[in-house]
Amino acid sequence: MSQSSPLYRLRWWFSLLLVLPLLAQAAVPLPSWKDGPSRQAILAFVSAVTDEGSKDYVPPAERIAVFDNDGTLWSEQPMYFEVLFALDEVKRLAPQHPEWKEQQPFKAVLEGDQKALADSGMEGLMKIIAATHSGMATEAFIDQSRSWLANAVHPKSGKPYTEMVFQPMLELLRFLRANDFKTYIVSGGEVAFMRAFAEEVYGIPPEQVIGTTFQSEFQDQDGKLSIQRLPQLAHNDDGPGKPVSIEQVIGRRPILAFGNSDGDLQMLQWTMAGRGKRFAGLVHHTDAKREWAYDRESKVGRLDKALDAAKQGNWTVVDMAKEWSRVYPFENN
Repeated sequence: MSQSSPLYRLRWWFSLLLVLPLLAQAAVPLPSWKDGPSRQAILAFVSAVTDEGSKDYVPPAERIAVFDNDGTLWSEQPMYFEVLFALDEVKRLAPQHPEWKEQQPFKAVLEGDQKALADSGMEGLMKIIAATHSGMATEAFIDQSRSWLANAVHPKSGKPYTEMVFQPMLELLRFLRANDFKTYIVSGGEVAFMRAFAEEVYGIPPEQVIGTTFQSEFQDQDGKLSIQRLPQLAHNDDGPGKPVSIEQVIGRRPILAFGNSDGDLQMLQWTMAGRGKRFAGLVHHTDAKREWAYDRESKVGRLDKALDAAKQGNWTVVDMAKEWSRVYPFENN
């Protein structure tokens, strides 16, 4: 068919009409964010720090953005996903540990005794985490984490946990990287567990994932080299531990930080205490229909002191119900 024929031109215009809306949508930053105060604040901040003619301009090397993971990049209800992984690991490893049938908190996990498990408190949880996260090579632990993530599903949605990520936050990560920001995860979650999926799901490579760590040691067993994970905690990357790890690992103070709970308060304060223009954001879980609604009284992802600090410091508080047109990637707008 000749390119000058009327039929060819008609088909060309028809194809263009189909493609134009897609191109327009792709050109709009943060498409799952409604045009409310949070989206406007983000766009204004990024514009200010990337405009070379602006008094607030920040060189690309200093454009560091840090994000909490649980409750900020993916859901955290009804329990932190890594804790659910640890509970499943207790059941998987139980045949190798017959003594667990009579030892708490493992007995409670195996019998499904929620009250006894809750009564064991943080001490019991740490015993479970240590038993399921150590005593093996790091590579073996990451492999097992990936296997669980590939097969386990969320109890409410029935979706894989790696699909319980927030579409608006995925868009924000991409938007920041497109504007020469370097994005980091700084989370209370265990670092190797997060490295099992962070690059594939968030586009954040392992070296930019910071989290709670166990002590480890290099081993050479007849030429077989490994990094073995020990049951002693090396660093708790929660609360005041977050600014410490940012300083030790990144070596630059972030200019943007996003969290969702009191565990992120010190990271947000540390970010905002620096010189020049800065941004602090909180994801406020207000959507009981599409996700969950919780803040000050929640046992998971408690948002109390950080919410007060946000109001006092004029930080950006994202109202999930009002400001996100979509929560998860698998939802329709």
